[in-house]
Amino acid sequence: MNILNKLRLGTSTSRKTNMDPSPIAQGPDIDAPAPGNQFAQFAAGCFWSVELAYQRVLGVTHTEVGYSQGITHNPSYEDACSGTSNHVEVVRVQYDPKECSFETLLELFWSRHDPTTLNRQGNDVGSQYRSGIYFYNPEQEKLARESLERHQQQVDRKIVTEILPAKKFYRAEEHNQQYLSKGGRFGLKQSTAKGCKDPIRCYG
Repeated sequence: MNILNKLRLGTSTSRKTNMDPSPIAQGPDIDAPAPGNQFAQFAAGCFWSVELAYQRVLGVTHTEVGYSQGITHNPSYEDACSGTSNHVEVVRVQYDPKECSFETLLELFWSRHDPTTLNRQGNDVGSQYRSGIYFYNPEQEKLARESLERHQQQVDRKIVTEILPAKKFYRAEEHNQQYLSKGGRFGLKQSTAKGCKDPIRCYG
């Protein structure tokens, strides 16, 4: 069993999921960011540590973890882990483009994981841990593809990161939100201070 399946206790069982393909799940993310802000979605393995990394970025105004790119409506953590709904763990980043460029977010994305391992990051195995950049507009798509091409020149193995339009974002269970800054498994809070360089402990 994946170690995260063991750690994530208390997952809500009240979310009812129809496993038939849903046009809502396949549709775009129609949520609106705060005025003057933009959204971006990134998948780079377990969303806990990825979220904390983005929380520390100057110009990032809000982060949420959730599930996207799947076929079913209102998925739970168990649905994402089942491998049948095709959902991926994502961090939805809200940022102020006057203070933080999309390129900055991309550079952090590449630095936080191994984009050459298919459906796996370290000991975390499954399609929910695949690597992905999910764009909200043509400019984000262009920058993401250019960034991938540059990064591919720096690694020997083929990058398997998917670059796709952002789809419906399903906010994850509350206990998964800002998990590491709240203390994680061991109750040891990790800093979200902008510019913080403290090593990130993946489980708390």
